[in-house]
Amino acid sequence: MPGTPRAGIIPVTPFQQNCTLIWDDATKVGAVVDPGGDLDRIQAAIAEQGVTVEKILLTHGHVDHAAGADELRERLGVPVEGPHLADKFLLDSLPMTAAQYGLDPARPITPDRWLDQGDVVQVGELTFDILHCPGHSPGSVVFVSRDARFALVGDVVFKGSIGRTDLPGGNHEQLIRAIKEKVLPLGDDVAFIPGHGPTGTLGEERASNPFLQG
Repeated sequence: MPGTPRAGIIPVTPFQQNCTLIWDDATKVGAVVDPGGDLDRIQAAIAEQGVTVEKILLTHGHVDHAAGADELRERLGVPVEGPHLADKFLLDSLPMTAAQYGLDPARPITPDRWLDQGDVVQVGELTFDILHCPGHSPGSVVFVSRDARFALVGDVVFKGSIGRTDLPGGNHEQLIRAIKEKVLPLGDDVAFIPGHGPTGTLGEERASNPFLQG
């Protein structure tokens, strides 16, 4: 039997990024998705839920999503998986980017495993398929639990909006294509947690997201 996913959102950094603690209800084994900073707050949430974190997952390489990943990997003694190799330049430059934005000092990070289209990530009893969805960043990935009808989409799509494409490596046409060809076909009933703001369903976005009409 596949596990039942549970998720807790921990807003981190001045960008109010949705760091997400995801775990399998049966085993309480889980992962931290996009630890952009505020690691003490993340670790408090892990302790509060009684979750055993076995890995850290990154949807993409932007500073508000990835700046705390190397230190959290060290604190928890777990591997980092994701994003796609195309975001290596962003992960390499995290210290400089954090300084530019006036954020806490950050370390560069090399994941233990880069992810690509068609890869599978296991978290406890939960299985996530990987979609490579460039456009917001070249190496953005989406984590999809087909069994649970649930996705972690990073900054690919938001409730009523899409990821910005004016940052280095961004491409508007590429992003729209990835959403329409890879994400929306997952099904209208699929619920998603984005990198910022409220959660939603793909059906709502297909019907009303102004960026996806026409």
